Amino acid sequence: MNESRDSIKDIWGERTPYREEWPVRQDQRTGEEPDKWVQSACVLCSNGCGMDIGVKNGRIVGVRGREGDRVNHGRLGPKGLHAWVANNSTDRLTKPLIRRNGKLREATWDEAMDLIVQKSKDIIEQDTSLGLGFYTSGQLFLEEYYTLGVLGKAGLGTPHMDGNTRLCTATSAAALKVSFGSDGQPGSYTDLDTTDAILHFGHNIASQQTVLWMRILDRLAGPNPPKIVVIDPRETYTAEKATVHLALKPGTNVPVMNGILNLIIQSGNIDKGYIEAHTTGFEELKKIVSAWPPERVEEVSGVPALKLREAAEILGTAKSVVSTVLQGVYQSMQGTAAAVQVNNLHLIRGLIGRDGCAIYQMNGQPTAQNTRECGADGDLPGFRNWGNKEHVQQLATLWNVPLDKIPHWSPPTHAMQIWRFAESGTIKMLWISGTNPAVSMPELSRIRKILKKRKLFVVVQDAFNTETTKYADVVLPAAIWGEKTGCFTNVDRTVHISHKAVEPPGEARSDLDIFLDYSRRMDFRDKDGNPLIQWTTPEEAFEAWKKCTRGRPCDYTGMSYAKLSEGSGIQWPCNEKYPYGARHLYTDGVFNTDINQCETYGHDLDTGAAVTEQEYKVKNPAGKAFLKGSDYLPPHEVPDEDYPLWLTTGRIVYHFHTRTKTGRSQQLHDAAPDGYVQISDEDAAKYGIREGDMITVTSRRGKVTEPAKIGGIEPGLVFIPFHYGYWDNDKRSRAANELTLTEWDPVSKQPYFKYAAVSISKEEDGMLKKIGKSIETLTEKLKLQEV
Repeated sequence: MNESRDSIKDIWGERTPYREEWPVRQDQRTGEEPDKWVQSACVLCSNGCGMDIGVKNGRIVGVRGREGDRVNHGRLGPKGLHAWVANNSTDRLTKPLIRRNGKLREATWDEAMDLIVQKSKDIIEQDTSLGLGFYTSGQLFLEEYYTLGVLGKAGLGTPHMDGNTRLCTATSAAALKVSFGSDGQPGSYTDLDTTDAILHFGHNIASQQTVLWMRILDRLAGPNPPKIVVIDPRETYTAEKATVHLALKPGTNVPVMNGILNLIIQSGNIDKGYIEAHTTGFEELKKIVSAWPPERVEEVSGVPALKLREAAEILGTAKSVVSTVLQGVYQSMQGTAAAVQVNNLHLIRGLIGRDGCAIYQMNGQPTAQNTRECGADGDLPGFRNWGNKEHVQQLATLWNVPLDKIPHWSPPTHAMQIWRFAESGTIKMLWISGTNPAVSMPELSRIRKILKKRKLFVVVQDAFNTETTKYADVVLPAAIWGEKTGCFTNVDRTVHISHKAVEPPGEARSDLDIFLDYSRRMDFRDKDGNPLIQWTTPEEAFEAWKKCTRGRPCDYTGMSYAKLSEGSGIQWPCNEKYPYGARHLYTDGVFNTDINQCETYGHDLDTGAAVTEQEYKVKNPAGKAFLKGSDYLPPHEVPDEDYPLWLTTGRIVYHFHTRTKTGRSQQLHDAAPDGYVQISDEDAAKYGIREGDMITVTSRRGKVTEPAKIGGIEPGLVFIPFHYGYWDNDKRSRAANELTLTEWDPVSKQPYFKYAAVSISKEEDGMLKKIGKSIETLTEKLKLQEV
């Protein structure tokens, strides 16, 4: 094995201090010397690092970072350097499977697709297209998402389309729409190179975007290091480097941000001219946050008033600020409201649209941005507004279908509602592609019951057998990264191309080919009788997508496969005005809030109630950003006598999603072979728990048993990584989502994974309780017999 470093032990590599530019450092790991290198990019977090795939004798044998790529300058993290071995795994799905007599058995593609098509037509005849639902991933390519969006919206006409991005980044999109009128991150990764201060809010960037953290570490190692504020209840790798660390209680993100905004406004550290010229709603925001002095914030959140003042001083006086936000905000109480307060911070200080000033409402998955752009989820392609008939007509004209064919009569169906419809029987066929909801969804016992429903026809499209394929009626073997060509967009709007390097195993097909085959067999037609989807290759799909983006915020018209293959990714918008992409949005202080441009008319942050078109017309901001405040709403489930502790879940550095790829790398598996329960030193002493003890965590919905990890977390809080399921270990209950809630944010509809009430006990204590309960039950039975 040839590797530039042992990234398992040395996660971030040696420091290359930043001095005027970020130095190149090529990271590499190969099992054999490649015959050739093929341009690609990493799909194992939302950073989108440029890389090359090493190929020998038709097999992937390694990867290396692309030195000229603007995102990573040659660097790669441990997942990127190791997870490619999953492509060569011996347990890949290679043939379609159909459930016959209760068991999944091998079938031909014709048999599998004919069955899916016949079921689709039968359901449409009986229940219309409302009987069909699609639940996709954040890991396909944009060409595949766009094709899925067109066949679903213009072919079937179903509003029931969403993805697992609803679980991780729906609030990112919602917060950007609320403040700026449309999706799309305002800044660029390059802003980290010059910023004076960084806010990490609910984001353990050191573990979740390792290469982006390398960029920050190199700033810290160079001259003029930025000050860092971290808001997180755990003592993470990120928090260890913080100038100020605010360790807050679960569900109190809004009080902490309100307290920071209040201090900044009180101190006068605001840009009054920018607020007046480019925003609306400041006085109402000021009124709301004025109710949150530091002492009240401390009482509610546990954050010491002194530390809150220190954080506000940094964020209020720095000449430039970069903010990053992720699941600690999105998956917690008032997710959208809290994320919007970060936007407010930048707006009231005028720190947006220029170097060193960026807001990263981060994505968790590598291609999550494309689900939102391309219409494979609950959004219309090109950031168009469901409530704006002119926007819908633009798509109807582009696709040459009747306006009413495209569902726009009510809000699109979000993922949590799709599963509810499947549970109630409204949805009779659920097509799941590239994701594993039997581990990733909340309250797993409920999800398993839904998947087991006899009247629900389940199609699963994946590269491996998973906890979800176990319940499928049809399983379609899918090609993955390295085995197909396509593009995807990262958090700072950089678009990469990933070229096909090897053939997929057996009969596996790309997701694009599967969707195109379905569309052909369903015989979807436009108004003139021509095939609805007229492209057959990834590049043709990309060219069709470009037409869809023309004139929209996410304009791709200046890109091409040839241009993207020149070496580095390119940011959108990319068009005649920005032929090589734009670093920043909103440089002129004009936002996408005009009524003819906006992606949404907005919602009430507390209730989720939609603003109507007429209401929006009355207050048309005409290009001004919205400043929207929210007061504190307590979490819906809190610790009590039976469940005295808080639970929160999250990621660890060596694994991605439900480990379908990273779990098949021996090195990544060995680095983190099992889940754990992290508790504080105080709670460990209280419950008599030592490091490594097996402990059982119980909520109102289920229980899991994991080894104990002690320290680095606030008292009263329990942390469990969510990656671990049962495909490689079904001997005990260990999926964190056995415990989590079926509740979601009122605006983004993103589920709450960051809080629930639980109890803990040592495994032997649990056994004793079981024995005691059995004795009590037996005693009661004997008493009844005596009576």
